Amino acid sequence: MQTLASRFVLPLVAAALTIGPSSDGAAQEAAPDGPRYRDGDNLVFPQDYRSWPFIGGGLGMTYADEGGTPAAAENPTFSHAFVNPSSYRHFVTTGEWPDRTVFVLEFRASASAHSINTDGRFATGLVAIEAEVKDSRFPDGWAYFAFGRDGEIAPAAAPLGPAAAERCVQCHVEHGAVERTFVQFYPTLLEIAREKGTLKPGFE
Repeated sequence: MQTLASRFVLPLVAAALTIGPSSDGAAQEAAPDGPRYRDGDNLVFPQDYRSWPFIGGGLGMTYADEGGTPAAAENPTFSHAFVNPSSYRHFVTTGEWPDRTVFVLEFRASASAHSINTDGRFATGLVAIEAEVKDSRFPDGWAYFAFGRDGEIAPAAAPLGPAAAERCVQCHVEHGAVERTFVQFYPTLLEIAREKGTLKPGFE
């Protein structure tokens, strides 16, 4: 899922969503660590995602045909991917993602030449948070969400609409190593997929 059609594969929603109380007065409960929704299909931000398995990261990645900008090359962004624990355990066993899998992609700025560091780069402030969910409640079984950026993270986010999600869907379908996920960028999961025989036919 390293998603991002220019700087990021998922379009970013800069404005935080204003979420009112749900019709039943509470967020709809899902599986213990799976997606939770309110007001229909608005994904509740998983506050504990940093305690989930960390499946991989990238630095300065872009999938845009035109490549990155000079500013991006000088100040590359880190992307950190997490997945809910029960889905991770399922993947380790089967090489497949179960229904109600939640991926969170956290983007952070980077810096260098600070404190004792004299080379290389390290992650700094939060830039944006996005999510990809596999859930049969959605028409094609998957949905994408943008929770905001620059520290303004919404408590819940609506799925990206067809126009905004189209490029994400196309990229994930065409290039995802396992289903619609970019397991090719997560080395330990890639080994599992090879072992379980769940890589897309012809992927390698």
